[in-house]
Amino acid sequence: MTRTDQLTPLLEFDDVEPDEDCICGGCSARRRARRHAAPVHEGGHAAARSVRRRAAVLMAAVGTALGGGAAGATGAAAAPAPTPTPGGSSTAQPPQTPQGEVSGLYGQAPGARAFAAPRATTQPVTRAQIIERAQSWVNQKVPYSMSRYWSDGYRQDCSGFVSMAWGLGSSQTTWTLPNVAERITKADLQPGDILVYNNPANPQAGSHVTIFGGWTDSSRTRYLAYEQTSPSTLKRDTPYAYWNNSASYVPYRYKGLATGGNGNDGSSSTAFPGAGAFGPGANNASVTRLGQLLVQRGGGKFYSEGPGPRWGEADRKATEAFQLAQGWRGSEADGIPGKDTWDYLVNQKGRDIDGGSPIPPPPPVNPGTGATAFPGRDKFTPGASNDYVRQLGEQLVRKGFGRYYTQGPGPRWTESDRRNVQAFQEAQGWRGSEADGYPGPDTWRRLFS
Repeated sequence: MTRTDQLTPLLEFDDVEPDEDCICGGCSARRRARRHAAPVHEGGHAAARSVRRRAAVLMAAVGTALGGGAAGATGAAAAPAPTPTPGGSSTAQPPQTPQGEVSGLYGQAPGARAFAAPRATTQPVTRAQIIERAQSWVNQKVPYSMSRYWSDGYRQDCSGFVSMAWGLGSSQTTWTLPNVAERITKADLQPGDILVYNNPANPQAGSHVTIFGGWTDSSRTRYLAYEQTSPSTLKRDTPYAYWNNSASYVPYRYKGLATGGNGNDGSSSTAFPGAGAFGPGANNASVTRLGQLLVQRGGGKFYSEGPGPRWGEADRKATEAFQLAQGWRGSEADGIPGKDTWDYLVNQKGRDIDGGSPIPPPPPVNPGTGATAFPGRDKFTPGASNDYVRQLGEQLVRKGFGRYYTQGPGPRWTESDRRNVQAFQEAQGWRGSEADGYPGPDTWRRLFS
């Protein structure tokens, strides 16, 4: 009988499963195919699975018969990997992990054991980066799956989501993520930390992890949660600690933070970075940190994404709401942080933003003309920053006099505002001191008429 004849009967056994610890080429290929195949309940086909199974068995037989037992020549198969323990403890855990197995990127981990230790990124990760990565899956609406991998290589379940956001070199599980984290308290929670629930009775039914995005109320009973759940990644206002099993969720902080776990965006300095760090066009780490501080004080409702390094209307509105919560009004509540605003935020002073934060009153209206009343020349001077400057700029744009704006208009008076006002004044036929670029009552009345 030829070797080919010896192999033929093997094709009849559709349900043969190679041992998980077999290291021969055929079994390795079979396991790779199984990892990347969609399960039947997700649209996979049983017939295709059967064909792959036959091919895997045949490859294993060919590898043994034609290779003369090459697998055995390499030495005995390695012992099965140890069962992971919850939270890194020494006690035994249930036999199944809550999501897919710990795996390398794209499910491939050549030479790795089934429960390889988590590997941190080669570069420390900042809180801003964690939130930005989490938001990227929210934007893409990544479908939930315990067996499939997204284009960035991470498994599409809750623990794969956190592994991606933290920049780990593999997709972990809710049981193994605490191995690269430190346990913290509710009071310590900051954006980028996580809340983990492990169900020891049935890990695959209920274990879950969310990324903390900041408090959304002053009583700290609700927070912004980033999570990977069916049908796809989402960000939502969530009761602390979760909708169910709330008392069993445990807060953790990643050990690989750029600040060592104590700062917000790679900087632990509490010094005010200067007014120039904020406002239209600003793009820097101080804007990110401002947003994170505002989220912690109840400003999360203003952000549909981020906070991030680029200044946006969400930053202005959240800053304004915080200033109004302190009882400040007028130029003290213009939405641009000054030294006092920054001091209150970084040192946890004053009142948090709550759901009842008042909306700034509209500017006064001249009852005779219906136009907005002129607020005074002092509102339009170098260094001025208030909402009247914004109104002026927006009206100039509406009237067709916004060509000097490269960004904005915004609340801070700039040379672009002055030049646009001057162009409007000259269009009225005014010259000299009447067209100096600074609005007076006549300029204001004509502009808003």
